[in-house]
Amino acid sequence: MFVDEAIVRVRGGRGGGGVIHFLASRHNPLGGPDGGNGAAGGVVVLEASSSMSTLYSFRNRPLFAADPGGSGGANNRAGARGEDRIVHVPVGTVVRDEGTGETLADLALPGDEVVVARGGEGGRGNSSFASSTRTTPRLCERGLPGEARTLKLELRLIADVGIIGYPNVGKSSLISSISGKRAKVADYPFTTLVPNLGVVDVDGRHQFVAVDVPGLIDGAHEGRGLGDRFLRHVERTRVLIHLVDLAALDGRNPLEDLARINGELAAFNPALAQRPQIVAGNKCDLLQEDHIGAMRETFAVAGVDLLPLSVATMRGVRELIQRAFRALEEERSKDISAPSATRRRVYGYEGETGFEVTRVADGFVITGRSVENAARKLVLSTRDAPEYLADRLERMGALKELRRLGYHDGDPLRIGEVRVDLAP
Repeated sequence: MFVDEAIVRVRGGRGGGGVIHFLASRHNPLGGPDGGNGAAGGVVVLEASSSMSTLYSFRNRPLFAADPGGSGGANNRAGARGEDRIVHVPVGTVVRDEGTGETLADLALPGDEVVVARGGEGGRGNSSFASSTRTTPRLCERGLPGEARTLKLELRLIADVGIIGYPNVGKSSLISSISGKRAKVADYPFTTLVPNLGVVDVDGRHQFVAVDVPGLIDGAHEGRGLGDRFLRHVERTRVLIHLVDLAALDGRNPLEDLARINGELAAFNPALAQRPQIVAGNKCDLLQEDHIGAMRETFAVAGVDLLPLSVATMRGVRELIQRAFRALEEERSKDISAPSATRRRVYGYEGETGFEVTRVADGFVITGRSVENAARKLVLSTRDAPEYLADRLERMGALKELRRLGYHDGDPLRIGEVRVDLAP
């Protein structure tokens, strides 16, 4: 089943905790602190893979979590870093934050990667807190939880040539005739409900990939008939084959159909309206030659070079392939250089180092990413933790600001959501 949208949840691994330990042996009864540090948790990575063609496996909002980091140990042994979680997605997947709608990555090439959830920091063991004035520290840090977010994945197929047009003009028949794709064909509208990709052989040496986009209708750019979902599959194409029903079996005017669909393209993405188009009039086997000639003149007056086509009899099909390939080669020649795959990009919130002190009804609150993380990591129940935290707040200038606002030792104080007591 072809699925081009999915919601997934990702969570980085929790960081490992540090430990309190002192080196002591028969030969060294007064050994110093040797509690090791915990390791960072693993990250969650989305990687574009050519082996996938749909988001079907993500349809049930799965959770992808990286492994937690290991805890520290005695003899300054550090924990093992949590193993990363690599999640493969189809090439052409656009990754958005479900909450904010922000685009995090466009994985347009095989091997493109993006880190979407970072692992939590590991906590320090007591050996990391030793100093000339604190020779036997009895404090350590716990690891922080990893980042967690909900993502929306959107698949935009990677194809060279897009085949567009109103429903029932013969798009599926065309891609079946020029490629090995066996698309569903019937004589009623909206036979095709999902895009069809096919590889087209040009001359035995050259090929290109074509996509048959389900039929577009008026209002497609606003989502009518799922048009907005269909249109995004032609955003990456370089050349468009615009198919019209020259026989007008549905009573529509082919030239007006062309204008309407082009209007939908421009409304959805103005760049789409500027793509090279090859306009082909299908079902010409149902018309007399003089009628075909008159239609070509009508299109020519509008500035359109119409290629008469009959998928049923294969008239004009080979010429259509050649025209599409020439237009594609011309577009490729405009590229200065081919884009290279981005190996690993990291998306995450930027850390800030400032803080804010606020007086509230029930005490005082200090906020700020760095200071909140420090309080969350510190195991405040250990003997030396309150003194260490007070020293750190003093160095940051937070205690000075607290006192300016009227803080006294023993007053209720929160750092973020953590209640702390700085009293000795």
